Amino acid sequence: MDRDMFMTRYQRQMQLPEVGRDGQAKLARAHVLVVGAGGLGSPVLHYLAGAGVGSLTIVDPDCVEESNLHRQPLFETKDIGASKSKRARDQLLARNPHIVVQARAEALTPDNAGSLVADADIVVDAADSFAVSYILSDQCLALKKPMISASVLGQAGYVGGFCGGAPSLRAVFPDLPTQAANCATAGVLGPVVGMIGAMQAQMVLAVLLGQNPSPKGQMVRMDAQNLSFSSFSFLRAAEPSAVWPFLGREGVRCDDLVFDLRGEGEAREMIVAQAQRWQIDELAGARFSDDQRVVLACQTGVRAWRGAKQLQAQGHQNLALMAACAC
Repeated sequence: MDRDMFMTRYQRQMQLPEVGRDGQAKLARAHVLVVGAGGLGSPVLHYLAGAGVGSLTIVDPDCVEESNLHRQPLFETKDIGASKSKRARDQLLARNPHIVVQARAEALTPDNAGSLVADADIVVDAADSFAVSYILSDQCLALKKPMISASVLGQAGYVGGFCGGAPSLRAVFPDLPTQAANCATAGVLGPVVGMIGAMQAQMVLAVLLGQNPSPKGQMVRMDAQNLSFSSFSFLRAAEPSAVWPFLGREGVRCDDLVFDLRGEGEAREMIVAQAQRWQIDELAGARFSDDQRVVLACQTGVRAWRGAKQLQAQGHQNLALMAACAC
């Protein structure tokens, strides 16, 4: 790295004993995968690029909408309709042309997650999707890659360091919520996602710099309405014994029994050609051979998860899930 850049652009952080020249060189060599360039991803990307993280890969299939602008400072009114990942790349390179930024305007799915995670040193889960978060966690656990995951709703949120030697997201959150609320349905204040996203960036830098104590296995919760923070360690959390994997279309086998739980008004086409359209209440009392895998599909993964719990209670074990938002 150019000596003048050390002494100017990164001078203030290099004055910290936990950074210095060696730490700055570590950041320059690092590759971070950031999934989601929205409310959380905007501050994460801003601070990682500013800190001199050498390579960033941004994965986000969405385009900028006007409703994004109150909480996503990487974008401006003129960006409405543009690809989030590509516009974020352009903004980051304009601010720091000495890094490499790859934009992938595609969804994170079970079919591409493995290769994306394998290429990164650390993963940032800034997605607004339960299915994507669990897909990332499963891959990070399998590949021993650390993952900094966060979630915000309303005026509260959390951020934690998972996998890479720490328990996975499933160990801390073994069950999905009963309803798939998100920022669009429940609302959110911009400063809240900004603070949580900044904390994600801080945790990423701490892992890359090898700081002690490590943020891996630690969670921070914030309630902005009551101006309160709390934290706890989940290093002793046990991985669940039964895991229902999220599948992409390429992961569905020809002999799988696939039930699409979405109604015709929600999805005119089946999630895969072999799927049958069922309602979740039709699963009550259903009997299938465990020699045949049952795959449950819905839009977000939440109904599929509820259906899997119901079938598990009826004695079925060979189960998998699909979420249309991650296919």
